[in-house]
Amino acid sequence: MRKVAEIFFFLIILMASYIQTGSADYGICQAGCAALVVACYGAAGLVFGTVTAGVGAPAAALTCNVAFGTCSAACIAAGFAPTP
Repeated sequence: MRKVAEIFFFLIILMASYIQTGSADYGICQAGCAALVVACYGAAGLVFGTVTAGVGAPAAALTCNVAFGTCSAACIAAGFAPTP
């Protein structure tokens, strides 16, 4: 059992740089998406976070929300891609 624990610990140490870098890339990507959606809302004359996606929502807000969702989904690749 001790040998398995040692191997597991070694693998965690070996992969730590990949895990930390992927997380940083994911966070940077999400921050970029957030900046873009705020700019998109601003261009439409709206404030991000104040419009709900209900029946009376402006079309521009819905378009910005779709773009934000697409951008956030693309960030998954940045978060899971191994980076040395």
